[in-house]
Amino acid sequence: MNAVTIRPETPADVPAIFDVNLRAFGQPAEAQLVDALRREGDFVPELSLVALYGGTIAGHILFPPIFIISPVGSIPALALAPMAVLPEFQHRGIGSQLIRHGLAACRHLGHRIVIVVGHPEYYPRFGFTPARAHGIKAPFPVPDEAFLALELVNGAFDGIHGTVRYPPSFDTVMK
Repeated sequence: MNAVTIRPETPADVPAIFDVNLRAFGQPAEAQLVDALRREGDFVPELSLVALYGGTIAGHILFPPIFIISPVGSIPALALAPMAVLPEFQHRGIGSQLIRHGLAACRHLGHRIVIVVGHPEYYPRFGFTPARAHGIKAPFPVPDEAFLALELVNGAFDGIHGTVRYPPSFDTVMK
C-alpha cells in the first residue's frame, strides 16, 4: 500500500491542482476558484495542501480567509473550500487525511474558526457542527445541516454571531 504524503503546494503543482479539482468535481468552477483565489491574494500558501499518493498529486484542499460580519465588526475565519480527490483515488481515506492535516495546519497558524459548505454526513466526523447553532449564517441559501462550522480554539464561538463574507472570487467563479 502506498503511503500518502501531504505538503503545501509548490508553483510546479498548480497545473495538477487544477486537474484534481476539475476531475473531482466534473466541471471547472472549483478549479477556477482556486486559481482566482491565488491570483487575487485571498490565499494562504501554507493552507493550500496537496496529497501525494504513489508520486501522483491525488488530492488538494484549500482554506481561504473569510470573515464573519457581526455587529461588533469583522471576525476572521477560514473556509474549507474546495477539497478534492481524483476519482480513481477516492474512498482510500485521502480526503480525511487532507482535512485532518489541514485543520492541524490551521490551528498551528493560529486560526480560530473554519466554515464549510459540505455533506452533513461527512464533516461532523471532524468536529463540524451546524453553523447556525453558533449564530453564524450563510450569505446564500443553503440547508442548515450543510453549512457547518468548527471551533479550532475553545471559546472561539463565544459572543460571535453574524453572516459569513466570502472573498469576491467566490461570487465571480461560483455562479
